Amino acid sequence: MDYREYITIEPNKRGGKPCIRGLRITVYEVLEYLASEMTEEEILADFPDLTKDDLKAAIAFAADRERRLMEVPIAA
Repeated sequence: MDYREYITIEPNKRGGKPCIRGLRITVYEVLEYLASEMTEEEILADFPDLTKDDLKAAIAFAADRERRLMEVPIAA
């Protein structure tokens, strides 16, 4: 999945935080809902503008960001 088709960053929306498809729903919020044990179905019911692909894109974005952090050498 290419999360770049789903995740947008706009300086004047939500303080420039990564959002889902230009909506005012941030990647962080989606991840927080998933971490709080909300099911995909519960999230989609609460936020009808979201799709299952949006949820997958949020996870893929976070995974890519984490992978990039791990590539930074740690100073000795």
